[in-house]
Amino acid sequence: MFKFLVLSVIFALTVAEQLQHYVSPEAGAEIKSYASDAHPDGSYQYAYETSNGISVQEQGVGSHQASGGFAYISPEGHPIQIKYTADEHGFHPDGAHLPVPPPIPDYILRSLEWNAAHPEEEHEYIAGPHATGPHGVYKH
Repeated sequence: MFKFLVLSVIFALTVAEQLQHYVSPEAGAEIKSYASDAHPDGSYQYAYETSNGISVQEQGVGSHQASGGFAYISPEGHPIQIKYTADEHGFHPDGAHLPVPPPIPDYILRSLEWNAAHPEEEHEYIAGPHATGPHGVYKH
């Protein structure tokens, strides 16, 4: 039992020593180019490129809107490119590798068209002791 414990400790120390000396292949990446410009009106732009194939660029106006893109090489060796906009409605990425949702079925599209063509009147729902039904009524 004692031999097992000693061997386990030696093994753990050996593995820990190897992990401490691990260096990522990306650790040697250098910045090839960098540009940044900010203006008093809140508009800005920046771009940079690294020696390991990463490139980024963005321009925007304050915190209201931005657009840009970035590119890199995936671990599988595939080039990845993203273009995006960001505004009050959120972040909108676009890239060939991103999943695409399935098309909306025809019956749903027809239903949406019918709903848009036949808007119902607004009704006020009344609940409580003045309601005539068990769950309330709609007042026209």
